[in-house]
Amino acid sequence: DLFARTYGEYIRAETGQNVVVENKAGASGSVAAAEAKRAAPDGYTLMFTISTTMIMNRVLIKDIPYDADRDFVLVSIMPAGSLPFVAAEKTGAKTLAEFVAYAKKAEKINIGTYGAGSYAHMAIVEMNKLYGLKMEAVHYRGEAPMWTDLAGGFIDGAHGSYGAALSVLQSGRGRAVAVSRKRMSTLPDVPSFTEQGATARLFQLTGFQCCAVPTGTPPEIVQKLSKLLVAGGKTEKIQQLMKTMGVDDTAMTFEETQKLYKDETPVWLEAVSGLGLAPS
Repeated sequence: DLFARTYGEYIRAETGQNVVVENKAGASGSVAAAEAKRAAPDGYTLMFTISTTMIMNRVLIKDIPYDADRDFVLVSIMPAGSLPFVAAEKTGAKTLAEFVAYAKKAEKINIGTYGAGSYAHMAIVEMNKLYGLKMEAVHYRGEAPMWTDLAGGFIDGAHGSYGAALSVLQSGRGRAVAVSRKRMSTLPDVPSFTEQGATARLFQLTGFQCCAVPTGTPPEIVQKLSKLLVAGGKTEKIQQLMKTMGVDDTAMTFEETQKLYKDETPVWLEAVSGLGLAPS
């Protein structure tokens, strides 16, 4: 919603067209996608959604009502930023290695995620595999209750967004010991998983928001929309807003978007399939 409104405001300012943001929640974006694919391919209906809608849902949802590759053209990917892995204060861990050492000694380790099948869930499975751990993923319905439980010492760690974790980090009840993908300007002293020796490809993947249009939208319109979004991402207003969310990268070009989607989709699908979740 925030990405749609922020970039939508820029599109309105540049084109003079009124931009209406209509939320269609449900099934990790599937409800919105099923409706958006039926829209006229004229560039006037844009779908702002997340990587789960475009990639993981094909594994997580049975009888999915759309085909991301057949029904949509990706206009621009907006990277969601790195996600901090936060150790609870009680662990005493300041680095990934210290947290792994704590986890190996403890009888039981519970790590919060913001949902089954999420990146956080995949990261926990990958860490268990990499370090020979038996950490248990505790799935919450969103981030707020997860960070509340971490602050209360009910779980040993959690993996989620910088913005939602900020109060826990500022209070000292949790400490970021690693971040996904690459270092963040908001947490410059926290090394990435990769820098700390966790070299699995999963830790380098780009979670994202994105803008897509129905297949059949003329290429010149797709390119125009892409250029508008890229230009919007360079404005001070959007740069500042993204920084508050811990996001350092803004809208990618059409060509960059296609390459990233092609390169990383197979890795995402392999990771989510490896969770062994039954499609809902």
